[in-house]
Amino acid sequence: MRFVPSSGDNADMELAEESQRVLAAAQRLFAGRDGRVALTLVLAVTATVEASIYVQQRSDLAPAVLSNVLVVLPLLSARRFPVLSAAATTFLTLGILVASKAPLTATGLGVLLYLIGKVVVQRGLVWGAPFLAPFLLNAVAPFGGGDAGPGSVAPLLLVAAAILVGESTRKRSEAEAELGATQEAMAESLQEQTVMEERARIARELHDIVAHHLSVIAVQSETARLTSPKLSADARGRFEAIAETARDALAETRRLLGVLREDVAGDAEREPQPGLDRLADLVGTAREAGANVRLILQGKVVALPAGIDLAAHRIVQEGLTNTRRHAPGADVDVEVTYSDDVVTLRVRDYGPGPAGGDLLPGHGLVGMRDRATLSGGTFSAGAADGGGFVVEATLPIR
Repeated sequence: MRFVPSSGDNADMELAEESQRVLAAAQRLFAGRDGRVALTLVLAVTATVEASIYVQQRSDLAPAVLSNVLVVLPLLSARRFPVLSAAATTFLTLGILVASKAPLTATGLGVLLYLIGKVVVQRGLVWGAPFLAPFLLNAVAPFGGGDAGPGSVAPLLLVAAAILVGESTRKRSEAEAELGATQEAMAESLQEQTVMEERARIARELHDIVAHHLSVIAVQSETARLTSPKLSADARGRFEAIAETARDALAETRRLLGVLREDVAGDAEREPQPGLDRLADLVGTAREAGANVRLILQGKVVALPAGIDLAAHRIVQEGLTNTRRHAPGADVDVEVTYSDDVVTLRVRDYGPGPAGGDLLPGHGLVGMRDRATLSGGTFSAGAADGGGFVVEATLPIR
């Protein structure tokens, strides 16, 4: 059975498509400089209509309309000069509050709140204080005369709300940007790791299979030529050619293995991946840089899986690097504790610690957290009790 849409369904679909076209047209209209001009004109007309409704005496209509239109006009320069635009709107709004015959319209108040919130989003919470101060004074002693009441307190509350919303929006944008950068860095790291693992796998296959068989071919060819005295000269030449070809192929394979095992920077790795067995080297390097490092080992030392061992080495290495960068010359404790199921790493310095107690995670902390998480462990970092900074990771042994 085939479904045939009814006339009502067609009407709904046409209405939805028309609404989308109107919305797209509105977005195009208010985009760019022309859009800002059009929006400002619309708001100016709205403020004019509101002022005409609010004014009781006709003689007060012109000042009311003019003052509320002027409150809206700084919106035109808000993109290039947000602080000046917000200051101009605030000044004009305070002028309206002083002149009680010119009521402040909802449109003008909305423009004021938007511009103040925009300044806080772009510059920070501290930039909202100068805009809040005059409204605080107006709430205590109204500029237009009379006693303090809801009419004088309401602008203060609305401006404070605009500042808080702007700060919340700014922090959310910063958090989203930081999260995006972290996710991008993790994606790049995982992609590089995948590529390196694939190259290492290919290198192992070449070494274990191709190189092995080529070596066997070369050895057997030489053996057959040397241990068979009855071979003709032509056969000896062929065996020698086979051996020479195998040796050439081995040389080319060796060069290819060198290329496949190059690291990201282009230098071929000639050493095994480091682990906690090279912990003394890390401590020695830190001491040579001027740090007083104390190494503390607890529990029975056990062999770790290669991936866990590498992650542990890198976490301690990055912890000491952060100490040299942020607390140069400070005493440092490096603790490695082995238990039945986990190994706990702790790097604590006795430096000044994070400024103001705020921890701003950089690439080093993010990298350590990623290594611990990918290994199935946990990671924490922050101000240490009694001063200084501490990073701690727990990695599974099995």
